[in-house]
Amino acid sequence: MKPIYLLLFAFLIFNCSSDDTSDSDDMPPEASLYFPPISGNEWETTTTSSLGWNDTALEDLYTYLDEKNTKGFIILRNGEIVVEEYFNGHNTNTTWTWFSAVKSLTATAIGVAQEEGFIDINNKTSDYLGNNWSSLTQDQQDLITVKHHLQMATGLQNTPENFIAWTCTAPLCMQYNATAGTKWQYHQGAFTQLQNILSQNTGMNFKLYIKEKILDQIGITGSWNELLGANIFSSNTRGMARFGLLMLNKGTWDENLIVSESYYNEMTTTSQQFNKSYGYLWWLNGKESFMIPGVQNVNGGSLIPNAPADMIAALGAQDQKIYIVPSQNLVVVRSGNAAGLEELASSSFDNELWAKINAAIN
Repeated sequence: MKPIYLLLFAFLIFNCSSDDTSDSDDMPPEASLYFPPISGNEWETTTTSSLGWNDTALEDLYTYLDEKNTKGFIILRNGEIVVEEYFNGHNTNTTWTWFSAVKSLTATAIGVAQEEGFIDINNKTSDYLGNNWSSLTQDQQDLITVKHHLQMATGLQNTPENFIAWTCTAPLCMQYNATAGTKWQYHQGAFTQLQNILSQNTGMNFKLYIKEKILDQIGITGSWNELLGANIFSSNTRGMARFGLLMLNKGTWDENLIVSESYYNEMTTTSQQFNKSYGYLWWLNGKESFMIPGVQNVNGGSLIPNAPADMIAALGAQDQKIYIVPSQNLVVVRSGNAAGLEELASSSFDNELWAKINAAIN
């Protein structure tokens, strides 16, 4: 009887294998991503006509971008440049500040530091900055973890109307407002403490750490400046696109693992219950509700309704944008002055811009 059972087992295995192969043959092949060399200006391109994009709508998009104080604008598809336009005296080599889009870069560096064993985001902030980094009582301070800084949920007093106090990281400025993890507040000083954690626990200044572990690995050349306590990073528009491409590939540049996919997934998932559209210093589209900096109201619906639901974004003041759309293998970057009212992250410009993009590419 044993040979009969073996024959039946082999028959079942063959049929299951055949079915799996048939199903996979029916699925469209996954497009491979192109990665430009990490040095030089070489970057493969593809034409809008080859993708069937609407040239008339593209011209309307360019006019809109120009009118809205844009400096640089890039669209990548599968890593290749499809659109690269510059306005108002900008060019390929001109640098521009990322403003708060650098928060997403810093969150990525925190992930690298955790994987290298320097920190654990579930540990207390005081484990890495000492017991005197804030003005909180010891019991209040001990509830704050590194993760709370990534979530914007430290509970520290938030004063965005007073820029100097808002960016300050001195203990006197780190005042109690609520128990850690009980509310979402977009707090620049609390964010900057993450950069201090990198500087004090990796053996090098956070700027050098980010340069060696991320920027140099993916070909970004940039510079840092300080503005009233906030650390400001600048690069050319292609540098922003390179970072977007790294995130499109979930933390790996070509075959070079920069940050693990598991941390990437954690970083780009809703991080707390209050602002569903916020991960670890990343903005998330397509969620049921969202909050914006400086306001405690919860708004129903998606952060940017006209944008793809799976989009994640690094957003900075004056409408600095790095959009990543995994479902379409797209990276879209916009740099420049504010398109309208100056906002810290998202603005009405995002939704208007995506209406123009959709008209061109769909």
